[in-house]
Amino acid sequence: MARIETPRRVRGTQDIFGDEQRRFARVVEAFELVRRLYCFQQVQVPVFESTGVFARSMGETSDVVSKEMYTFPDRGDELLTLRPEFTAGICRAYITEGWQQYAPLKLTTHGPVFRYERPQKGRYRQFHQIDAEIIGAAEPQADVELLTMADQLLKELGIAEGVTLQLNTLGDAETREAWRAALVAHFEAHRGELSEDSLTRLEKNPMRILDSKDPRDRPIADSAPDIDAYLTDEARAFFEAVTSGLDAAGVAWTRNARLVRGLDYYRHTAFEFVTDRLGAQGTVLAGGRYDGLIGNLGGPETPGVGWAAGIERLGMLLAEPAAEPLEVALVAERVEGFATEVAALLRSNGIAVEMFTTGSPRKRFTKAQSANPALILSVDTESPPLDGRYLFRLALTTPATAALQERVAGIIANSFKFVDAEGLLAGGWRLAERLGPTE
Repeated sequence: MARIETPRRVRGTQDIFGDEQRRFARVVEAFELVRRLYCFQQVQVPVFESTGVFARSMGETSDVVSKEMYTFPDRGDELLTLRPEFTAGICRAYITEGWQQYAPLKLTTHGPVFRYERPQKGRYRQFHQIDAEIIGAAEPQADVELLTMADQLLKELGIAEGVTLQLNTLGDAETREAWRAALVAHFEAHRGELSEDSLTRLEKNPMRILDSKDPRDRPIADSAPDIDAYLTDEARAFFEAVTSGLDAAGVAWTRNARLVRGLDYYRHTAFEFVTDRLGAQGTVLAGGRYDGLIGNLGGPETPGVGWAAGIERLGMLLAEPAAEPLEVALVAERVEGFATEVAALLRSNGIAVEMFTTGSPRKRFTKAQSANPALILSVDTESPPLDGRYLFRLALTTPATAALQERVAGIIANSFKFVDAEGLLAGGWRLAERLGPTE
């Protein structure tokens, strides 16, 4: 008979388990804590959308759209795409589901996203992001709140040290138009020296040349004119309001005048939190203001600002997380069924319990010890067993677990009456009888 070959994990995907899962869970847990502190609502949007949602939001010439999206026709020949990011789907929902009536909306979400790129450390083709958006707020205070929230998240995770907030302004529409014209003139003067990709961007999206990684482009991009010379008074005042708000909140930042977003609907604030602890791919959280995106998707002109961060990349920065603590290891000496009842009793009262019911009684106790619980609770019957009478014994009782011992003893005492007054906390095997319905 031919050997059945097991399908391999698809390249660029991951099976998250053990230490990696604990890191993943810690990031999500911290994100949920900070979300509640800032009064953001949760939202869930589809994993796939009509391809136009992402093509129009991210730009036909962007690397994500032209090279990295997972796009396919469904059985009805509609072109669909697995989401490469969250913002476009949330903005689509804002338009189609009538969420304008709730504006301004403060929303968060997290889950898998998909990009067909070369897998490397911390980069996958299916990866996971956390995402925060404020839609319908044109004031710079919205930018400040999102940036302060991001800064607090990094501090909550204990990874803020060595992470720098880089900040820039992309100005308003008038600013971008004037700056774009200056950039086109500059790049046209060096057309013969630009890479092939940048020549394409020069025609459709010249600002993207500024963040080109091609060595041929870097000297030309570095000598391009800065945006500051083209800022309108309104755009300058907006940026100053953002930076003064961050200063008031105690959020450290640095200016990066080369930080850009190429598409026309991006306005004002652009930012990245970067670190040198992840090698060349050092961005851990990034975002900006996208006041023209919802209009670009066919909705009413609506301001918006948001950020996203990779859960896996944040997890890589964490100190090694401890395994979830086990409160009670429950050892069944000869009464597996009764042990299940006791475990259910403790769990229903909020105590984490792992049962040890296989192997010899001695091996069960040894296995329980190796699980490193706070307490071991053993249960047994008299010999010969009598209906309704059971034996209980606590082990690993130390002053550090006194509060947990009292909780366990109190829960059991609500269903069982110990024969002697000292009860479960007296040590050794303690005999108890099941309480009747009226006791």
